[in-house]
Amino acid sequence: MMETLVKDKIHVLDHEKLDVYHIAIEFVILSDAIIEHIPRGRGYLSDQLQRAALSISLNIAEGAGEYAIDEKVRFYRMAKRSATECAGILDVCQKLQLLDEQKYIKG
Repeated sequence: MMETLVKDKIHVLDHEKLDVYHIAIEFVILSDAIIEHIPRGRGYLSDQLQRAALSISLNIAEGAGEYAIDEKVRFYRMAKRSATECAGILDVCQKLQLLDEQKYIKG
């Protein structure tokens, strides 16, 4: 029965229609690759980047699922704040020479 439901899935969730959501998911993958190269002694940076990166896509998804405009805006604003937080973390990593230039530019 579940197999039939998956096969016949026509309905796409609102967030799945958004390009920005898919870009945010790609950033989670990129941040995961960056985190692998951060030394254990800098675990606080890894943890913060991991949480902030995931928060972007999760807040976009939550906002897309909201019907009230003020709630939608609130979640999108939180996603933007998380993206800004990631940018700050990447700046710190770059200044500490924990991140190669290509990953810094891509992030």
